Amino acid sequence: MLKALHIALAYLTVAGFILRAFWALSDSPLRQQKWVKIAPHVVDTLLLAMGVALAVQLSISPFAGWLAAKLVGLLAYIGFGVLTMRAPSRALQAVGLLGALASVGYIFAVAFTRQIWPL
Repeated sequence: MLKALHIALAYLTVAGFILRAFWALSDSPLRQQKWVKIAPHVVDTLLLAMGVALAVQLSISPFAGWLAAKLVGLLAYIGFGVLTMRAPSRALQAVGLLGALASVGYIFAVAFTRQIWPL
């Protein structure tokens, strides 16, 4: 159950990011709504909490190879996500979006294969 919730939240956070990135790129006023600013933090906090709970349940150290790789990928995803949402130009926003999607693709691949360099 915990794993299924973690996976569902992972897909939800990516879908929400893609929607907010579209709004950022199109300069939509929808991204200024209060719920749009709060919901990602709630989803991401739950996602991280479920991830920590899973690691504890499975007795996996956060410094274990594949889990550490996911955490590094997460930091990249956050950085590129901030670039997407706050960059002053559309070109930088697009770079941020592509970087964020590549990062989350890497995180998902590592999660499924439990390999640092999934092929």
